[in-house]
Amino acid sequence: MAPAALDLERTAIERLRQYELEEARILQRAMVPLEPLCEPRFEVAHRFRPVVEVGGDFLDYFLLSDHTAGLYLGDVVGKGLPAALYAALALGTLRGINKTGEAPDRVLGLLNKRLRMRLMPGRFCSLQYAVFDPQEGELRISSAGMVGPLHISASGCTEMRAEGLPSGVCDAADYEAIRLPLEPGDAVLFATDGLTDA
Repeated sequence: MAPAALDLERTAIERLRQYELEEARILQRAMVPLEPLCEPRFEVAHRFRPVVEVGGDFLDYFLLSDHTAGLYLGDVVGKGLPAALYAALALGTLRGINKTGEAPDRVLGLLNKRLRMRLMPGRFCSLQYAVFDPQEGELRISSAGMVGPLHISASGCTEMRAEGLPSGVCDAADYEAIRLPLEPGDAVLFATDGLTDA
């Protein structure tokens, strides 16, 4: 191939790469809430700062029909547009499942089954799903291979650990549910491994 043709090919490949990165950035921004969730008895807020150009991190929080609040935070293996697309699949699937009002461990089990029905080689995601009941002052948490959140209270800082394999890895995955009573003034910090990587 002539040098001029090679230069054109390289330029076209670079433009395609830049286009895909920008599309992945747009997709990733769409997988993060725009505003905090402020209620009389609690608040949910986030800070989202990708460590690399673009990846497969996603999160959402919302009120459920029984006046509890749901929150999930996930991280897809890999980077770039493929990771962002898989994150969009996981997020869309979760949005459909959480409307059922199922417990966090059951939601993660259903997500795993649905992702296993749409296998993508080398793709899976770690995530946590939590439901807060402001009337009871209790947070229920289940994890699919993610580092536990930190419970911050007047007595100190404690990592919460719930066991479970990442979603989409294997058919036989079980998820543990843990319950955390919260007192007024307590906080819970959820984070992906991007925090420790940074």
